Amino acid sequence: MPSAHRTAIIDIGSNSIRLVVYDGAARLPATLFNEKVMAGLGRSLTETGAIDEAALTMATTALARFASLAREMEVDSIRTVATAAVREASNGGQLIAIAQSLGLEVELLSGEAEALAAGYGVLSGIPEADGIVGDLGGGSLELVRVVAGTVTDRVSFPLGVLRIGAIREKGKGTLDRTVAMLLAEAGWTGRGAGLPFYLVGGSWRALARLDMHLTGYPLPVIHEYAMPAATVTRLQRTIQQLGKGKIRAVPNLSSGRIATMEDAAALLGVLIKHLGSRETVASAFGLREGLLYGGLTVEQRQEDPLIVAARDEAQRSGRFPEHGDLLDAWIAPLFDDDADLARLRHAACLLADVGWRANPEFRAERGLEIALHGNWVGIDARGRALLAQALFTSLGGGFESPPPIGQLAGLDDLEHAKLWGLAMRLGQRLSGGVAGPLRRSSLTATRDELVLTLESDDAALYGEAVEKRHRALAGALGLTAAVEV
Repeated sequence: MPSAHRTAIIDIGSNSIRLVVYDGAARLPATLFNEKVMAGLGRSLTETGAIDEAALTMATTALARFASLAREMEVDSIRTVATAAVREASNGGQLIAIAQSLGLEVELLSGEAEALAAGYGVLSGIPEADGIVGDLGGGSLELVRVVAGTVTDRVSFPLGVLRIGAIREKGKGTLDRTVAMLLAEAGWTGRGAGLPFYLVGGSWRALARLDMHLTGYPLPVIHEYAMPAATVTRLQRTIQQLGKGKIRAVPNLSSGRIATMEDAAALLGVLIKHLGSRETVASAFGLREGLLYGGLTVEQRQEDPLIVAARDEAQRSGRFPEHGDLLDAWIAPLFDDDADLARLRHAACLLADVGWRANPEFRAERGLEIALHGNWVGIDARGRALLAQALFTSLGGGFESPPPIGQLAGLDDLEHAKLWGLAMRLGQRLSGGVAGPLRRSSLTATRDELVLTLESDDAALYGEAVEKRHRALAGALGLTAAVEV
């Protein structure tokens, strides 16, 4: 595994300026700090072609704070990037000079570089992504084709969310015609036919957050949240009907995005119509994560982000770092899992110790919480539910399926995850969480028996608590517990 490295990215966007500090495994570093300021640098571009003084003042304050924080956090490297507003504004150089006076070297990204980073960001968090990535910023819109783990075609349009209002004010249907013309000229009409459209950018994530609230979606995790094309059309009407006052009451919805939600929804609606996309899928990862992903080796990019993150969490909160991989190998012979289920089972084993430091009465709940609400990627809601069930059962929660996991996965899937949990529970009790006993023993299922094979010197490990868990797993599998020494 790559060594831990603390890095910071300052993203000077057309709508917001953000500092994110990362630490940990290169493939999927943990976020140590994340703060944004809605400076609105692109707010006045349409009228004046320049960043207004109020926005410049706000940006100066934000950059000074972020530069100071990065130094205090002792980051190993800091990367400062600027996008459409700074690129296009007549006084963009003034803001770059301000940043340089603060010790920040600004990298001015081209539209194509923005698009590439957005595509990489989605692939970082959704490695199997196959469709069109749409990155909506304040000043521009980037479209990117991603397939088979690679970025192919990409294009940038002057359709940032801060520009859409002016286009719509020209009359009904103007936005539709503008988008249709731009897509046609670029050769992108129909390019998303039958494929998902991946949403990147705070304004579009706000739409997904609103739909989650309106539909009572039980998992407050936006990554990989899907909306059919018809839902986007409905949201446009709903936003108009609700008004800004009621939308402000939506939990976890950034107040800074409310003013642009209607324009963002209008643009999304016409885009997916002309692209032919079947649904939208929200991505929590975008340009910043794409910049990190772009700096990885081919081998690092091929690492499974779920497994990398689970292993990193195990090293931080578990007792014995190597235990999860051994536990998975130990229980694997019992399960004829396909590749998708096998990686979920592996992640569950890596996280098997996450509840150990919790109050014993709440270890199962701790496992449930981490699985459902952890900052995982490369996993959908069903996968989180299976992970949660396995950890809940393994940490002593029994056969219950606490809400909301029953709403996120089918009964058969959850029953299978319970078996993972019981097997993990047996392996942990037998070994005491250390490596040796797992390496020297095996667990196999015959037609009638669940056989635990031990070396003679390890016979004493088969105590009452181990026997109880052995019988519990065997019973759940419809077998009889047997021991061979």
